[in-house]
Amino acid sequence: MWKRSSLMVEGKRKFVKHVQNDGNSNELIQGVLNGDRAVLAKVITLIESNAMRHQEQSKNLLQKLLPYAGHSIRIGVTGVPGAGKSTFIETLGHLLCEQGYSVAVLAVDPSSTISGGSILGDKTRMEKLARHPNAFIRPSPSGGKLGGVHTKTRECIIACEAAGFNVILVETVGVGQSESAVRSMVDFFLLLVLTGAGDELQGMKKGILELADLIVVNKADGDNLNQAKKTMREYNQILHFIQPATPGWDTKAMISSSLTGTGIDKVWETIQDFMKKTQSTSLFKDRRQKQVKDWLFVLIKERLESDFFNDPHIKEIWSKIDSAVMNDLTTVPVAVDTLFSAYKKKDS
Repeated sequence: MWKRSSLMVEGKRKFVKHVQNDGNSNELIQGVLNGDRAVLAKVITLIESNAMRHQEQSKNLLQKLLPYAGHSIRIGVTGVPGAGKSTFIETLGHLLCEQGYSVAVLAVDPSSTISGGSILGDKTRMEKLARHPNAFIRPSPSGGKLGGVHTKTRECIIACEAAGFNVILVETVGVGQSESAVRSMVDFFLLLVLTGAGDELQGMKKGILELADLIVVNKADGDNLNQAKKTMREYNQILHFIQPATPGWDTKAMISSSLTGTGIDKVWETIQDFMKKTQSTSLFKDRRQKQVKDWLFVLIKERLESDFFNDPHIKEIWSKIDSAVMNDLTTVPVAVDTLFSAYKKKDS
């Protein structure tokens, strides 16, 4: 059995409700390290902000918080809309909190592609868990980003770990195969599905199954129990023909009911077995290191894209090039060459 203490940071840490601070970086850092959830929420707001001064401050904060991070289990939870992700997370999170774990939920709500607005209703949907003294729930808008996660989810994980949370649950909007973005930032990836595997698999790409470390057929209660068991068997048959997400680990399907709590403890036992197995070899460390490298490349690409489109030379000719492409006066490859020639002028 994987021991809780191996990943706990001061496992019996008491979380204080609030300390006054004036936004000074040192006070924010100390507040996070003290487990002050109001300060943690403020730091995450700085992390997610697009304001340049906030971005600079958050970089400094993360640099100083990094030595206190990394000692958690990072679990991604995804599934089609209606699979019961929020209720499942609340039930699992409450179980862990009662066992003495400190649980942070980073829940991503879909943003409107038109207005950019987001409901941010996870604290309402997870009302019971939100009241638990060992839990912290942070809803964030996806900002329309593919992968069902906020662009700063990785940074938020570091902040939560530094605050002493030893189980991080990342809930995604459930947008299909682009969930690979979530896979690249968690240790264990859990896919929630509903009954009727045959019908559901018609609309589910093979890729999402190859990302999962565990498939849970949810809402296995009442009249739906027998159908859930049938669906579980169907998934286990399918998984024999799919490459597992983690080398040496056999992905399997099981049933659970967030309503009755049935099977939730078995899910946690499976996650513990996974942690024990991967930490006994280099798998766990190798995955974490690969994720850091992926993060590095993601940020490089984002910086290059931002730098490119904000370059004054590009802004100067963009309308002309755009019009030429739209009116079939030039091909897209030639337009790209022209744009990059202008972009390179800044170095000359």
